[in-house]
Amino acid sequence: MRVHVLVVAAGKGLRAGGDLPKQYQDLAGQSVLRRTLTRFHQHPEVDAVTAVIADGAAELFTQCAAGLDKVTAAVPGGAERQVSVRLGLEAIARHAPDIVLIHDGARPLVSNATIAKVIAAAARDRAALAALPVADTLKRETEAQTTLETVPRAGLWRAQTPQGFDFATILDLHQRFAERDDMTDDASLCEAAGIPVTLVEDRADNIKITRPDDFVMAERLLETNMETRVGSGFDVHAFEEGSSVTLCGVDIPHTAKLKGHSDADVGMHALTDAIYGALADGDIGHHFPPSDNQWRGASSDVFLKHAMDRLAQRGGRLILADVTLMCEAPKVGPHRDAMRQQLAEIMGVSVDRVAVKATTTEKLGFTGRGEGIAAQATATISLPAAS
Repeated sequence: MRVHVLVVAAGKGLRAGGDLPKQYQDLAGQSVLRRTLTRFHQHPEVDAVTAVIADGAAELFTQCAAGLDKVTAAVPGGAERQVSVRLGLEAIARHAPDIVLIHDGARPLVSNATIAKVIAAAARDRAALAALPVADTLKRETEAQTTLETVPRAGLWRAQTPQGFDFATILDLHQRFAERDDMTDDASLCEAAGIPVTLVEDRADNIKITRPDDFVMAERLLETNMETRVGSGFDVHAFEEGSSVTLCGVDIPHTAKLKGHSDADVGMHALTDAIYGALADGDIGHHFPPSDNQWRGASSDVFLKHAMDRLAQRGGRLILADVTLMCEAPKVGPHRDAMRQQLAEIMGVSVDRVAVKATTTEKLGFTGRGEGIAAQATATISLPAAS
């Protein structure tokens, strides 16, 4: 079963304020839309994700989708949501999905559990939507904005997204009802055609960002739903004939150089493995096998950037990188600040999140005998908790 997600992000989002549409505004370090795309990109049951965007937003979207392999090229939308969805469905028809999920780009906190339940219900029943049972007392107003009556809430639900459908069915309905302008969501088309839509109970934190206050609430929810992880890394390289070593991205004159398949930057290798470790995502050898000659002599910033990209793809951020270099020589102290600055620049973080220290082994072991350099590193990251 092939599952494709259509993210609707063609709106102007004016009620949220700001200089950009709400889906491109920052939410705790990432744009709202990137967070939404990432949720589906990471889900194991999702095969592909396509966004419908407004004209002129291609560059903004490209930034949002960077590094997300499941995300396809964006589709230009229309003036109304229903038109945008139809254009998106017609565009992804070539991928021949079995199930399509249609989701608002401004709902960046949808849970893995809700996604899985909607997929299962749509596969079983042809149509399903995430929804919340109404818990508040409902009042109908008069023209004077006074209460007219209490509306019974029994059996009432708030429709949310994602909404999931058999792909052929929902594409046919959007094309059949293309001239109707009274369909407020995709499930409405099924209701108009007499097709039952299964209700899937959602979580209350799957909020839609509409107004400025919603950003504050979403940031608080993100903080609540994040977990802190710590990873460690260790690396060793021996000396060989040469005149300089590269440590944490800084070239230092020396009586030898470090031997390795790449540039043998022992500090950067240890830090890269620490980030992979915090992600439980293998190590450098897994992602960049030494048997592959394309990495011979490679600059280690390639590896570190890759680890940071993997972290970003998971919706995480670096809290602290801590590197300890172990050697008798060369002296690290005079180069410490340059190393911190270089690592911070490569990882795209402020320098106060990077620590570089040095120590000797009191003439003990291979580093004490001046045969090479060792490094250990710790990476502390913040990552969305599994949900």
